[in-house]
Amino acid sequence: MSEVVAEEIPRARLRRRSRWLHAMWILPVLAAAVAGYLIWDRMRTFGPEITIEFRDGGGLRAGQTPIKYRGVQIGEVTRVDLSADHSTVLVRARLQRTAASLAREGAVFWIVRPQVGWGQVTGLNTVISGPEIQVLDGKGGPARRFAGLEKAPVGMGEPGLKIVLKAERPVSLRANSPVYYRGVEVGLVQELDLSADSRAADIHILVYQRYARLVRTGSAFWNVSGVSLKAGLLKGVELDIESLRALVAGGIEFASPERSPQARAGTVFFLHENPKTEWLAWSAKIPIPPESASTGR
Repeated sequence: MSEVVAEEIPRARLRRRSRWLHAMWILPVLAAAVAGYLIWDRMRTFGPEITIEFRDGGGLRAGQTPIKYRGVQIGEVTRVDLSADHSTVLVRARLQRTAASLAREGAVFWIVRPQVGWGQVTGLNTVISGPEIQVLDGKGGPARRFAGLEKAPVGMGEPGLKIVLKAERPVSLRANSPVYYRGVEVGLVQELDLSADSRAADIHILVYQRYARLVRTGSAFWNVSGVSLKAGLLKGVELDIESLRALVAGGIEFASPERSPQARAGTVFFLHENPKTEWLAWSAKIPIPPESASTGR
């Protein structure tokens, strides 16, 4: 056999990989790194998951309904379910880590919906955005389950003096009705309920901290709701309206005598239908702290 010429022997050719192939591997790695960072950044803002029990969950949406504190969103509803006995709605929500301290015993949650009533318009900002959940912080230990309120608490968290008025029939009074001293609003009605024996109505009122010392053990309270119309042959017709708000939402006025000790929280008074002439003549000199020095309104 003849010798094989060296030039006729086939040579292996080595192909260099294109730089584009290397770039194609880098892109998925970068995408995974970015996705991992976004997930980590999202997870580090997560706080505790809580459950709030409401009687009605109308309008609440997972991933849409916010939880707010002082107007700032601090969480979001993640799930809405019925309880095992179908009697309540269980709203599960995730708080932000910076708001984890709000999940404490005593915290109060309620749903804000648009409401229009006599003398009060609330929640109009939720007409378009939908309902939201508001929270008022508590002072107890950490908690993960709460009983939500059916309506916004009146004056809750506001510092001041809380007292109770007894009335046979509190005409026109309701939660958020104003409380006056010499025509100046110094408090509000927090709640109305029947007494334990149902023979009278208990009116729970809050006098703002700045004006708390105006309430004395000898103070007299009367109802100024509605319009007072008096007619006489010599004086003619007298129309007395305490204020437009009192006309619509009801109101309470009180006066305090000289040299009477300051009332304590929980003191019980009687609510009169009309004031006595001597009460209107009282002119007790009671110093009031300046607005900047008070912790109330």
